[in-house]
Amino acid sequence: GMFLVIMGVMVAGCTTGSPGGQSMPVTPVPSVRVEETTAALTATQPTFALGDHYLQKTYNFQNESDTVTEQVRIDNQSWGIGFNITALSKDPKSCWFEMTVTSIDSRKNQTFGYGRTYPYDTLQQYPMYNPGLYKIEMTGNLVNVKLDVAKRLP
Repeated sequence: GMFLVIMGVMVAGCTTGSPGGQSMPVTPVPSVRVEETTAALTATQPTFALGDHYLQKTYNFQNESDTVTEQVRIDNQSWGIGFNITALSKDPKSCWFEMTVTSIDSRKNQTFGYGRTYPYDTLQQYPMYNPGLYKIEMTGNLVNVKLDVAKRLP
């Protein structure tokens, strides 16, 4: 659907000769952008309950060079990752966390985080869908991170 909207706007934008052609594309573009932004904002809100835990640990990142790697085997298609951040400094710019989750089988990875280029949401949850062996690499600075890797409850 998104591709068609963009194509429609581009085609309509080319017909600058007709007076109706110029005012038409102006309205759909902002409404599409607003929907995208809303979806992006709500995606980071916790939306599911976690069941049986694959991994549940707390990590302390005291300086930029602190890194932790975990491996976890997932046996269920319906699982998720959640983390809860406690900043250990009053200066939000110095508090950050980044986590890369890599499927050992497919070599695909996803990166999540807090601070710096990521949202400052202290509680974040992400649904995951493929079973298999995963490597979770984490790094951070001046944060306490409670990590939860668990089955998602329906």
